[in-house]
Amino acid sequence: MKRLTSVLIAVLVGLFAVFPFLASETRPTVSESLPAQGGGTLNLDAKGAILMEAGTGTVLYAEGAEEKLYPASVTKIMTMLLVMEALDNGVISENDLVTASEHACSYGGTQIYLEPGETMTVRDLLKAVSINSANDAAAALAEFVAGSEGAFVAQMNEKAEDLGMNNTNFVNPCGLPDPEHYTCAYDVALMTGELLKHPHILDYTGIWMDSLRNGSFGLANTNKLLKTYRGMTGMKTGYTDEAGHCLSATATRDGMTLIAVVLGGSTSRGRFSSAAALLDYGFSGFTVVTRSVGELSPVAVKKGVADWVPVRAEGSLTLVLPKNNTSALTMEVKTEEFVQAPVSAGQVVGFARFLRDGEEVLSVPVVATQAVEKAGFSENLTSILEQLFG
Repeated sequence: MKRLTSVLIAVLVGLFAVFPFLASETRPTVSESLPAQGGGTLNLDAKGAILMEAGTGTVLYAEGAEEKLYPASVTKIMTMLLVMEALDNGVISENDLVTASEHACSYGGTQIYLEPGETMTVRDLLKAVSINSANDAAAALAEFVAGSEGAFVAQMNEKAEDLGMNNTNFVNPCGLPDPEHYTCAYDVALMTGELLKHPHILDYTGIWMDSLRNGSFGLANTNKLLKTYRGMTGMKTGYTDEAGHCLSATATRDGMTLIAVVLGGSTSRGRFSSAAALLDYGFSGFTVVTRSVGELSPVAVKKGVADWVPVRAEGSLTLVLPKNNTSALTMEVKTEEFVQAPVSAGQVVGFARFLRDGEEVLSVPVVATQAVEKAGFSENLTSILEQLFG
């Protein structure tokens, strides 16, 4: 027989048809995105756009989000991600000197005009990429991290596959146009969210102006929302004739971080206003709510040195919810009526389930928090005598 303990809690849950997702677990699909409030759409200047909450990966808005498009320099989000991974893993350091190759210096477009054989620190090259979107700096970093640009591009595509970026293929680390170099707004949001797991990158993407070469070469951030949008932290702009005006923008307010991606905009102003509209929509309409199981009653132990073992639920639930729409979420806890000794710490003794309208949203195990050894002869004798004589 099992004992059933039921606990009910009321929390905010949206009336929109969307399921929550754990920050470290499943990523949603675009088809699970929330519709615009009131059933309409936002007036965006974009061929593809998406709004995603960074911590959970919940999609809040999408238009053409899975359409394959040229990303231009938004590509450098993946370049920065691989550089940050190399930094955080100790493979390279920010003070390492990088020697520019002829190939890296041959890149056109936006650049810091590296000369073959010129040396620059990883730190300065990363500033050039994140602030100024320099192609030559991105190529130099790619060669330094992977040994060659080709090897780095292979790593880019491997990482894209790992992240579930199913509509993406990279050919270069800069975003210069190529028929085989493409992505989609949803995939850009995925890699932007992954880059945010390396918070030190915001020390670069949040810089408005800086300089290189002892102040002789100025850098000005291409993301103009840094100066105009409250809470803006990054992330990357892009433009080519083929790609149009592109942007992945990140902003944080009241503990919620949003990612707004705009690809294929017709004007620079249009991409910034579209990203701002997406972010406004998210911050005004949604909030992040976290719920944990809380304190649980101990579970009885048979034939142990202790009669009870304390337990806890392993995990919590994080939801992105519409602010002005609520419904009931219930939590149900089921534990064993008793467990036989010996009991090990971490042993599963039940489950806690979060339910929405009777359907399971999340199930987390309930585990013993400490070990209980099996009782020996003396403990059993003491127990018998206590039962006989009180």
